[in-house]
Amino acid sequence: MTQKKKRGIRIKGRVILTGIFLILQIVLTFYAVGVLQVRFSWLYYIFQAIAIFTAIYIVNKRGNPSYKITWIIFILLLPVFGLFIYLLWGGERMFPHLKRRMKRCESHYYRYLTQDRETAELITYEQNTLARQASFLQRESGYPVYTGTDVEYLSPGELFFTRLLEELDKAERYIYLEYFILAEGEMWNAIRKILYKKAHSGVEIKIIFDDFGSIKRQYKDFVSGLRRHGIKVAVFNPIKPTFNVFMNNRNHRKIAIVDGKVAFTGGINIADEYINRLHRFGYWMDSAVMVKGKAVNSFVVMFAVMWEYNTGEQLTMADHLLAEPTENKHYVLPYCDGPMDGHSAAQGIYMQILNTAHRYVYIATPYLILDNNMTNVLTLAAKSGVDVRIVTPYIPDKSYVHPVTQYYYSELLQAGARIFEYTPGFIHSKIFISDDQVATVGTVNMDYRSFVFHFECGTWFTDPATIGEMKAQFDAILSESKEIFYERWHHRSRLMRLKQWFWHLFAPFM
Repeated sequence: MTQKKKRGIRIKGRVILTGIFLILQIVLTFYAVGVLQVRFSWLYYIFQAIAIFTAIYIVNKRGNPSYKITWIIFILLLPVFGLFIYLLWGGERMFPHLKRRMKRCESHYYRYLTQDRETAELITYEQNTLARQASFLQRESGYPVYTGTDVEYLSPGELFFTRLLEELDKAERYIYLEYFILAEGEMWNAIRKILYKKAHSGVEIKIIFDDFGSIKRQYKDFVSGLRRHGIKVAVFNPIKPTFNVFMNNRNHRKIAIVDGKVAFTGGINIADEYINRLHRFGYWMDSAVMVKGKAVNSFVVMFAVMWEYNTGEQLTMADHLLAEPTENKHYVLPYCDGPMDGHSAAQGIYMQILNTAHRYVYIATPYLILDNNMTNVLTLAAKSGVDVRIVTPYIPDKSYVHPVTQYYYSELLQAGARIFEYTPGFIHSKIFISDDQVATVGTVNMDYRSFVFHFECGTWFTDPATIGEMKAQFDAILSESKEIFYERWHHRSRLMRLKQWFWHLFAPFM
């Protein structure tokens, strides 16, 4: 057996072992509760009472009604199991000590991000609609709006990969990478080759990756191999064979920074399917942006906050905020989001774009799992005459999630929105384009997990040339996609309806 296969078996073993321990904990918990209920019948009534009080608590707390209903039914039908799952997945709750740690980390770096008054006044004078969006993002995420920044749209993943390698190879001071998935393969091998060369020449390299996203995609000595070459690595929220509330919160961001002068973000992870070297779900369509100029400072701060949160190491900003302004006078605002503060900058900017659109909003998303607020905003825009077009995958990556995406088609179609499914394969882009004036590209899916549980990021910008490129590509995607028409969709099979209704019950978990 080759060394590669042996290492692959070790990784599978870790995943299987973790799964076994988690299942064992669930079984033992239910067994213990069952035994206690048999011996002490009054315990059953205690659990029923707790379930009722929890349901009343859910009714009275702030939140989306559709998700409240799901949880109330779940808890009242299955008091023990429902309560157990609610503790893990039931809302925007974080341990106070984790919130304090994040606040402390942010305080070390946010003071370096001051809003330029002239830029803020200029955007208000030029375009009040854009000023409202920028003001919202600045307030909710804490990051300023910039001029002096170029934004280059990179789609599909093959184009992103080429530009990323070019910029990594130019690094002279530092390279920072933060990814949900960092997987072994052709893409990573090419990146790693450059990282090793740069590390040996004295370039500072730091990497953050999410353990859940990467656990099945790396060999056992993946981290130790990088560290042997002088590369610092932080694993976000390592998977452990024990249940805890924070286990459900993942770092879904995708950020690459070179020398504080160039930054990348978008939907593209470091894995071969994102550049179509591996075909899992047909052709993988994805999008990213490369940012050059003053706005790169915001990405440096995002990374620094997450690095200190994971490692305790504080970065010296004077050595890292090295962005130089470009000649571009259009506006750029990088933003991030997470479960620590109860805000939802990512969902909010999507709603702001829809609320302020005059002519059109084009949306690409791999998942369309909407709450009442987002559904209302989408339908209101469509009913108001805004040309709302949404592209979702034709070939899904998760068979149980796609029916939930399709569940919302009827209401949106009836309101006048147009829905397309990308027939060549799986579209993973997360983009909004509106009125030739504004766009956002990021990591944020239109689903409950991205809006509530995950750490996310994106870039909002107004450069008409870049937006024009995005719109042209979106039109090309539409030409390859199958449009869903209401009359035909209304007569879909009962089996398909049943599948969509059933999986929609689990929407808060997706």
